[in-house]
Amino acid sequence: MVSSEIKNFGILGYPVGHSLSPQMYKAAFEAAGFINYNYIPLEVHASKLYFAVEGLKGLGFRGVNVTIPHKTTIAKYLDAIDADALVIGAVNTVVNDGGILTGYNTDVSGFLAALAEANFLPEDCHAVMLGAGGAARAILWGLCKKRAECVTIGARNPQKAQALANDFLSYGHVEAFDWNTDEFKEMLQTADILINTTPLGMFPEVDGMPPVDLKLLPEGALVYDIIYNPAETKLLKTARELGYPTLNGLSMLLLQGKEAYRLYTEQIPDMKVMTKTLEKILYKK
Repeated sequence: MVSSEIKNFGILGYPVGHSLSPQMYKAAFEAAGFINYNYIPLEVHASKLYFAVEGLKGLGFRGVNVTIPHKTTIAKYLDAIDADALVIGAVNTVVNDGGILTGYNTDVSGFLAALAEANFLPEDCHAVMLGAGGAARAILWGLCKKRAECVTIGARNPQKAQALANDFLSYGHVEAFDWNTDEFKEMLQTADILINTTPLGMFPEVDGMPPVDLKLLPEGALVYDIIYNPAETKLLKTARELGYPTLNGLSMLLLQGKEAYRLYTEQIPDMKVMTKTLEKILYKK
C-alpha cells in the first residue's frame, strides 16, 4: 500500500558519512510504499547535540538512529529511556511520539535475534567475549538477559574489562581477564561461543585479529564476529578452516535495524530488500 504521508527520519552522529543506515532504511521504506519517508544523515558535533535533539521536535522528526559519539550522551536530553538502553548505558534509536522523545537500544535485540537465526541458545552457555567497549555492553546484557551460565570477558585492557564486569555482576556470573594470560586460555577451553566485539579485522585493516588461540576452543563452539565488513574476517576464516561454525555481524546489523524500523513504523520491514541492499554495498553482490 502506497502512503503519501510525509515523515522524516535520520542518523545522528559525527561523522555519519560512513553509515549504511540511509541506504538500508530508504530501501525498506520504498518497498513498503512509504514514498514520502525521508532518511537524512545528520552530522552533529558534540557541542551542538542538545540543539539538534530539540530540533528533532521542532522539525517533527519521527525518529533517528544514533551513532558515535552520541550514544551515551544523548540520554540526558531525552524524555524517557527504555529499560534495555538504561542498563546498557547507551541509546542507538530515538522515537518521537508527539514531542516525547524515547531512547532505545536495538543492538541487544539484534544480537539475540541473530543468535536465534543461527540456532544458538545462550541459556546456560559459557560465553567468551573479546573486548570491553561500547558494543560489548549490549552483547553482555543480551547474554545476561538470556541467563548465560557464565560470561568471560577477555581484553587487552584488563582494568577496562573488570570495570565492565563489575557493572553487570548483579545480572549474572561475569568474569574479566587479560586475554594474554593463561587463566583466559583456560576459559577458552570450556566456551560454547566466542564473540569478538573489537574492531580488530575490520576493513580496511583486514589482516588483524584478536590474539586468541582458536584451537583451544571445544569442538562445535560457535565463533561469532560482529564485524560485517569484510564478510569473513581473519578470525572467522581461521575458525572456519579449523572446523568451527561461524557467524559474522551482518545479521545483527540487519536485525537491530528491523527492530528500529518496527519502533518507527509499528510494522516489520521487508528483510530481503534490506539484506540485498546492504550486500550490494558491502560485498558487491
